[in-house]
Amino acid sequence: MKENILEMERYAAEHNVPIIEQDSIVFIMKYIQANNVKNILEIGSAIGYSAILMASAAEDVKVTTIERDENRYMECLKNVKKCGLDKRINVVYQDALEVNLTGVEYDLIFIDAAKGQYTKFFEKFKYFLSKGGCIVTDNLKFHGYVGNKKDIESKNLKSLVTKIENYIDFLKNNEEFETKFYDVGDGLSVSVRKDEK
Repeated sequence: MKENILEMERYAAEHNVPIIEQDSIVFIMKYIQANNVKNILEIGSAIGYSAILMASAAEDVKVTTIERDENRYMECLKNVKKCGLDKRINVVYQDALEVNLTGVEYDLIFIDAAKGQYTKFFEKFKYFLSKGGCIVTDNLKFHGYVGNKKDIESKNLKSLVTKIENYIDFLKNNEEFETKFYDVGDGLSVSVRKDEK
């Protein structure tokens, strides 16, 4: 397993695939263990790195992960199989905003896909959160750009950072959820329904 993980890290570096930072995945794995999380939904599989590590946090964890990029989806499937986790990780090839879910609940929903769509993902998938479950979002510092927009020259990048800042405001002002922000990795948040704390 360890060799497979290292191989995925090398692949990500060579092919410029963004994968979760070490500190962040360690934080999430500890959270899974401490809160007895069994069922996880991940928005944005990439090559399956975080899904595999989350599934390995405990033997009874199941992960459904959604990926819209065909190459990454195929790579993710290959890696999941290689790690022997194809019974516990279900990889879905679709745009997360078009996925139809019914009759399922998740203890943890992990948002790590298109940054500009974070609010839409949150609003769509919060209905599938089990009682006491949480929504975890990654990359809220976005390589240090969030809060430092004046240094950005690219219009596209500036617009993306604005969307992340708007999402952070959306979390801070959310009537339904209470969110804690963690200075871990590239910035993480954990949102829990206020009436279920």
